[in-house]
Amino acid sequence: MEKSKKDNEAKDVEMTVGEEEAGNDKAEGGDEAKPKQQAQKDKDLLTFEDVREQMKLIERGVNQKEVRYINRALRGIQSLRKKTNDAILRRVTVAYYPATSPLKEQLLDYLDEPMDGEEVSQYRPRSSKTGQPVILPELDIFVHLLILLRMLDQERMEKAKKCSDALMEKVVAENRRTLDGLSAKCYFYHSRVYEMCGQLAGIRGFLHARLRTATLRHNEEAQAVLMNLLLRNYLHHNLYDQADKLVSKSKFPESANNNEIARQHYYLGRIKAIQLEYSEAYTHLVQAIRKAPASSAVGFRQTANKFAVVVQLLLGQIPDRSTFRDPILRRPLAPYFKLTQAVRNGDLELFSNTLDLYGAQFHSERTYTLIVRLRHNVIKTGVRMISLSYSRVSLEDIAEKLKLDSSIDAEYIVAKAIRDGVIEATIDHEQGFMQSKENIDIYSTKSLRRPSTNESSSAWNSITPQ
Repeated sequence: MEKSKKDNEAKDVEMTVGEEEAGNDKAEGGDEAKPKQQAQKDKDLLTFEDVREQMKLIERGVNQKEVRYINRALRGIQSLRKKTNDAILRRVTVAYYPATSPLKEQLLDYLDEPMDGEEVSQYRPRSSKTGQPVILPELDIFVHLLILLRMLDQERMEKAKKCSDALMEKVVAENRRTLDGLSAKCYFYHSRVYEMCGQLAGIRGFLHARLRTATLRHNEEAQAVLMNLLLRNYLHHNLYDQADKLVSKSKFPESANNNEIARQHYYLGRIKAIQLEYSEAYTHLVQAIRKAPASSAVGFRQTANKFAVVVQLLLGQIPDRSTFRDPILRRPLAPYFKLTQAVRNGDLELFSNTLDLYGAQFHSERTYTLIVRLRHNVIKTGVRMISLSYSRVSLEDIAEKLKLDSSIDAEYIVAKAIRDGVIEATIDHEQGFMQSKENIDIYSTKSLRRPSTNESSSAWNSITPQ
């Protein structure tokens, strides 16, 4: 009995210790969660202060009529975009908008509901005589733009579309010189929203109307952005003729920033390439690559280099190998490196296999139409290499080497190469072979030897004593 009592007491002690340890584990888990929550709150507070600083710059620019302060705030949008969340944007909206403002409720509807225990910012900006916060149009549009970027990053496309339409109503209603840079940003992301929704054609008329207005108001920042947006709109729907008409009848502002100039050159390069003006196309694409930011815009540089490689091949040139060795370009340009090898070696089989393997990718990158034109270059190179290798070769062998369907196709291709001056040869249709002309050494002809003989004899006679 005594032994059983001791065992029961030992079990009670073990259970008590186990319960205490479990309680301690829960407490430790709660203690670990608290620092994380506190760290997130501190991070959000710092981001909120960053937003405030940018808004102070905008307010300072409006009050002093200095656009450079507003432009400085706009340059910080991308860094704010990465750090903001719904909680921060809600705090900014509550802090800057009057309590009874319909604009405030409209913006809060786009954001998620606050979490339990979330603190509301006690900060209030400068107040008017009525005691209500003063919200400038520039600040209103800036906050609205930050919320739109949040909707884009979270891929809430329905809300993003409504938010963008409401933002455009605000931008169109205002005519202030301090809104030039902000309006250009808003137009850009408005087009981006509709592109992601697959409704880019629906805003083409709106973009044309805003371009006319920006031109009349001498808003060169918005004018440059809107021209590029319209070109992108046309090229997205393969309307190259309309894009060319827009370029010919509109003047791109010279004071545009480098990013817009790079985009303009890129779109012009694509238009000229489709129109078979490869030299101009290559010049524009090279300028686009040079004007692009060196440390960012990786996607833009990759896309521009893809078109530049294809256009260079269409010009009959082989791109520099260092282009394909660039760490940023190596993987994206891998299919184009295979195309380059096919064109360089005249390997029609490799060209066809590459086209079959990466056809879907070429379609998505909008280079397929240009790449198909390279087939003629591949065949032309192959015929030239065969002509240099063989003095006489049958048309059937040419068809086999070039992977053509029949000797008749080979005969047509060789005839075209002879007519274009690619090779010097003749075709024997009856016996079915190509006879290459021998390379004649012009310095071995009598016509060039005779004058040199006369010159030497006259020189000898001049020094011979009489």
